[in-house]
Amino acid sequence: MGDRPADAPRGGAADAGSGHSGPDVSVVIVHFETPGELDRCLRALAASTAARSLEVFLIDNASRSFDVAASERAFPGIRIIRNATNVGFARASNQGLRLATGRYLLLLNPDARVEPDAIATMTAYMDARPDVGCATARLLLPDGSLDLACRRTFPTPLRSLFRITLLSRAFPRSRTFGQYNLTYLDERQETEIDTPCGAFMMVRAEAAREVGLLDERYFMYGEDIDWAFRLKAKGWRVMYTPAATVHHTKRASSRDRRLRTIPAFHEAMRIFYRQHYEPRYPRWVSWLTYAAIGARERLELAALRLGRGSGS
Repeated sequence: MGDRPADAPRGGAADAGSGHSGPDVSVVIVHFETPGELDRCLRALAASTAARSLEVFLIDNASRSFDVAASERAFPGIRIIRNATNVGFARASNQGLRLATGRYLLLLNPDARVEPDAIATMTAYMDARPDVGCATARLLLPDGSLDLACRRTFPTPLRSLFRITLLSRAFPRSRTFGQYNLTYLDERQETEIDTPCGAFMMVRAEAAREVGLLDERYFMYGEDIDWAFRLKAKGWRVMYTPAATVHHTKRASSRDRRLRTIPAFHEAMRIFYRQHYEPRYPRWVSWLTYAAIGARERLELAALRLGRGSGS
């Protein structure tokens, strides 16, 4: 996985399919306690026009509600890994990624449902662009709006400040305040981004071999941003295209689960900043960044507990 010379070509005939005897796309799904959504996800994959060119790995993180037979009926030929404990998203994803033989690796959430032509469209898109190491589709929420997390820039301290102070929400069309989620761009506009979200993240296998798999220090959240960061650091492009559509339920978690996920989200922010930004900024910037992350975490937990206490 050494550095590639800047002028070395990427892709090529084998990467475009000729000479490759395996599947086009290896789909990796990490599941935890969402059986209904998982069933819909797998049935959508089975109905995909690309179904015959897929291999699907399903990693279950010790769900009590997991039904092996139901998953096998929904997508015949699926390969299932059952963990005795919840090992987190990054580690579970890597279990599937290490077994993958496809030209492309697709992280897919169980609450995401691909349209029939989505994977074939994305495969053709990346085949035509050998400099693209990662791409994502147009992710739509149940109300038909764009899932803003599907096209993002990296969370620099300044961009994070705009989000924490809600300036990004107050002025979404501003190129300054709306830069994290690129809310000033039309959702039907193809654009280069820094990172998609892990709900639908297609990565070229060649690129993954060069940068390595997901960083398992991230239990959940942040691993997708970190992976994209490392891809771009090696010169790979990351793209958002509206040519393919995926429906993302993104169901709200229960309060009890949120009491665990809120700290996990903010810890991921700390890990990412410590790895990629802390060496670049003065100490006072880092101090303010960590203080802001901690303040936001405490406020979100307090609001959640207050809501539960009042019965709302």
